[in-house]
Amino acid sequence: MVSAAREVQAASLRLEAHYARDSNEPPTTLELARFAAAMQELKDAREAFDALVAKRDACST
Repeated sequence: MVSAAREVQAASLRLEAHYARDSNEPPTTLELARFAAAMQELKDAREAFDALVAKRDACST
């Protein structure tokens, strides 16, 4: 999950840098795709973590 969070942060920083350079120019498709992929990776990691915790909790009761 930490790695996925770092990817989201890096993609977000790239988007922020893009808007700092030219706020009137939309980000490229690649920049947006990287951000979307990083967000999906983080979502998937969180869901896997939640499933692992739920399984552990179910086994301990």
